[in-house]
Amino acid sequence: MNLDTVLAQVAKPSRYCGNEFNAIKKEWETAALRMVLAFPDLYEIGMSHQGLQILYHLVNRRPEWLAERVYAPDRDLERLLRQEGLPLFSLESRRPLADFDILGITLPYELCYTNILTILELAGLPFRAVERDERFPLVIGGGPCAFHPEPVADFFDAILLGDGEEAIGEIADCVATAKSEGIGREELLVRLATIPGLYVPRFFEPHYDASGAFAGVSPLRPEQPTVRRRILPRLDLVPPSAAPLVPTTRIVHDRLGVEIARGCTRGCRFCQAGIIYRPVRERSPEQVLELAQQGIDATGFEEMALLSLSTGDYACLGDLLVRLMDRLTPARVSVSMPSMRVGTLTPQIMEQIRRVRKTGFTLAPEAGTDRLRQVINKGITEEDLLATTTAAFRLGWKLIKLYFMCGLPTETEEDIAAIPELAWKVLRTSPGGGRQVTVSAAVFVPKPHTPFEREPQLGIEEGLRRLHLMRDRLRGRSFSFKWHDPRQSYLEGVLCRGDRRLSAVIEAAWQAGARLDAWSDFLDLELWRRAAAQAGLDLDQYLCRRSPEAPLPWDHLDAGVDPQFFAAELAKAQQGEYTPDCRVHGCQGCGLCDFKTIRPVVHRPSTEAGAPAITPAGAEKEQSAKFVYRLDYARQDEARLLSHLELIQVMFRAFRRAHLPLRYSQGFNPTPKVSFGPALPLGTASRAEYLYIEVTEPLEKLAAWQARLNQELPEGIRVEAMAGATGDQPQRLLQGYEVTLLTVPAATSFARLLESEQFVITVVRKGKERAIDARPQVHGLAVRPDGVVEMALWSETGRAAVKPMELLREVLRLSPQEVYGARIVKVWSREE
Repeated sequence: MNLDTVLAQVAKPSRYCGNEFNAIKKEWETAALRMVLAFPDLYEIGMSHQGLQILYHLVNRRPEWLAERVYAPDRDLERLLRQEGLPLFSLESRRPLADFDILGITLPYELCYTNILTILELAGLPFRAVERDERFPLVIGGGPCAFHPEPVADFFDAILLGDGEEAIGEIADCVATAKSEGIGREELLVRLATIPGLYVPRFFEPHYDASGAFAGVSPLRPEQPTVRRRILPRLDLVPPSAAPLVPTTRIVHDRLGVEIARGCTRGCRFCQAGIIYRPVRERSPEQVLELAQQGIDATGFEEMALLSLSTGDYACLGDLLVRLMDRLTPARVSVSMPSMRVGTLTPQIMEQIRRVRKTGFTLAPEAGTDRLRQVINKGITEEDLLATTTAAFRLGWKLIKLYFMCGLPTETEEDIAAIPELAWKVLRTSPGGGRQVTVSAAVFVPKPHTPFEREPQLGIEEGLRRLHLMRDRLRGRSFSFKWHDPRQSYLEGVLCRGDRRLSAVIEAAWQAGARLDAWSDFLDLELWRRAAAQAGLDLDQYLCRRSPEAPLPWDHLDAGVDPQFFAAELAKAQQGEYTPDCRVHGCQGCGLCDFKTIRPVVHRPSTEAGAPAITPAGAEKEQSAKFVYRLDYARQDEARLLSHLELIQVMFRAFRRAHLPLRYSQGFNPTPKVSFGPALPLGTASRAEYLYIEVTEPLEKLAAWQARLNQELPEGIRVEAMAGATGDQPQRLLQGYEVTLLTVPAATSFARLLESEQFVITVVRKGKERAIDARPQVHGLAVRPDGVVEMALWSETGRAAVKPMELLREVLRLSPQEVYGARIVKVWSREE
């Protein structure tokens, strides 16, 4: 079975097509270095990840290098690849992963660890780095979990700590040189270990005492006792791509992301990101505006997000928002800020946000009382929170979302009870009825490289008890309570604070079927408990308090912050003392900055007006003006694997990139006035599709518009003709298909159907079976001399249509394999 046949059988084949707009496809044979970047979770998650896209574009900027992508397969594709003996493949070239020089795997969160083994196994790579020689790609990791990677360290040849923009080039240069010189794996690892920030686990050895307790990690190369984190001094040193990837299917964060700052020095004592991404490095407002302009033009996204650990702390936010809104609103592009903070939401900022978005307002008090917020150094009070929600409700928001944790150090029953009480107080800041408050809560996980790294974590039962206490006090139509599964928090806590012995547990859990553990529907904690018992380990021990003298499995990995700073912060937490933000109140002595190369980078608001508004063609025209055009187009190759809804999204974004002067519907969520022809069955290619567009002005030089559209469409979709039209959809169509089957049917195969007056078949629509009389829809059905089946079927508005392969399956009694192996093309369509 070939790969096309396999993809025809999976639930979402568009995940694996690799025909996203702005995808980069290079000549394989001429590339001196070939790298495949893997995200160990489903496509919808991985395509939302900024880090992988940054590295993808950086590597491909070098003409002699090639970078492609792969994401963890869903269970259906994993099963089919294994069943058919096919390797996991890259999206761009469909090459087996084993053919690449480097397999780079992102380490975004602990619950993706079993997916790493799925990728390695389907690639045909041994799990353990010591079992891989020059015949296999180097396996290199990086990302947030690189700072506590010991449970997966044995699976990697090297792991990068910190920012990758500069390091990725040094790694690629080192590997390319070694490849040209023909040196062995061991010597290559020695060279890689000299790159700042690159951790080679093979050169460090863990120790355990007589009782089996972890006793520390020793370097095997005295010249490298620790590995210090890599830091990009300024974001403008390596500008991101001006042409981000545009997915063909819906992803979690389906928008343009512009990183306006990296790092946060608020000093929340529970937050690992605040440590491993410091110091604060802001991008200049001018560059943010430039990236927004370029990104919207290059992608056609309807939304852009200002990305940062704490967007509200961006020094120029008020000025930037005004300028962004003025430029993007005419183009019908909304602006979102995923990480706002109480205390930074000024009336000016809130007024700008409400111009485009009033669906939900998210705040993170984290704890229910001012006392506990002081312990965790949150730096906000109940008064601050209620003032913010009062303003939000007054400005028109109807939904406030609050995020909390339970199990924080020093937490009491009073602190837990205060969470629902605070939610009630928030609701009461609403001036009238019809308002909603959503409370989300999770069990606190003490993360490495934070002041709370030695604190204990709640067990599952106690976590559930505290979550249920909150839930029971938030009854009523005005409240919604959501919680993160405590089983997932438990496993996250084990894996983030574990040592190398857990690699055997991960492997055994994977062998037993553990997959996609970050998805609560798939997590089976019992598999992990059995795997731990098999390895002779007690998972609960990893959640216990660590003494101040006890060695930690990440002690040899230097995040840049002095351990004494963590100890001092823990003491201040126990005393309820606040540590201010170093951006405003001066250096707080964390030990990271040298104030020469590494220092905070903060910009001042600019008075410049910036570039003109991004105004789509025809935006200022009266919406009453209406001109209609018909587009005839083809869908072939990977584009045949798009669903109808995915096709609509692809077309809308192509129209935006081409600056078509589209008319829009009225109401809360305006959409382009585009009318598509009948939906094409998934997997069917076509040379005869059409749609109608409404525009606000006549389109001159249609041939030029057709060429412009074809430049903006992904591979497999091409506009064949454009012409003026009335816009009236045909009510009855006759459509012709050509079908190539695995086995040529006899010329008499269709006689029974054609001679009958009725031919009832069972089909599935919206998950339910229904009977359809297919005979009235069949105009013609025959086998050509070359073995191709020709079909002519009627399609009528308002009538359930039979799909070509549904009909052939019943008439010819085709097996599922024969159905999936068929190749079907719609070749013509005409109105009757």
